[in-house]
Amino acid sequence: MHFFSSDGVRLAYVDVPAHEGEGRPVILVHGFASNHAVNWANTLWTTTLARAGRRVIALDNRGHGQSEKLYEPSAYHSDVMAEDVRRLMDHLDLAEADVVGYSMGARITAHLALRHPGRVRSAVLGGLGIHLIHGVGLPLGIADAMEAPSLDGLTDPMQRMFRAFAEQTKSDLEALAACIRGSRQTLTREEVGTIAVPVLVAVGTNDPIAGSPHELAALLPNGRALDIPGRDHNLAVGDKVHKQGVIAFLAEQDEA
Repeated sequence: MHFFSSDGVRLAYVDVPAHEGEGRPVILVHGFASNHAVNWANTLWTTTLARAGRRVIALDNRGHGQSEKLYEPSAYHSDVMAEDVRRLMDHLDLAEADVVGYSMGARITAHLALRHPGRVRSAVLGGLGIHLIHGVGLPLGIADAMEAPSLDGLTDPMQRMFRAFAEQTKSDLEALAACIRGSRQTLTREEVGTIAVPVLVAVGTNDPIAGSPHELAALLPNGRALDIPGRDHNLAVGDKVHKQGVIAFLAEQDEA
């Protein structure tokens, strides 16, 4: 692990060289209650992209993994976390990069592409479709689940799922509660319409959390949708259709 300071917040990241050649940089931004290892390494994304000739950079978002834990919801605004990615790029002297996000990480990626279009060569929004505009995906009750005395007292299936996942990843539950309360920003149709970089919107066909990828892609000037057949929000992450689609999309950017 490496560490850097993002406006005083200590954040962790990995920097994996391409298996062959110098490798164009791709930055991976994980989802809520996850970390770079669970979201990207354990699912073999890191290895797959490195084998495809990419330099793979993946951070632990603030409040997650080995990065610093913060307990005020305002510290987790999507624009704030987008600036974390931008500062990581500054730290690594990267003028631009392809950025791949999943779920909350996709929301962060969209905000980064909106605020800093010159820094994002292309973007992949995984696990997030039209709910980038209409709703925020994960229900606010997940914050309550993080603050519950134990998993045993929870009856709502989604609350139980995320609390169990957070415990499995040995997450800081108080930091996650602040994160889910603070990172619930949407973009307007007009804002989405100004994101001109190539965008791939990749969503599992059994994912009710993300919303339609086709509706969001239609609003993007240079967007397209990728259906991940038969996968829900969790299983779509490491699916081979997802990986193959992203690798093909990135290869197209090299040829453009």
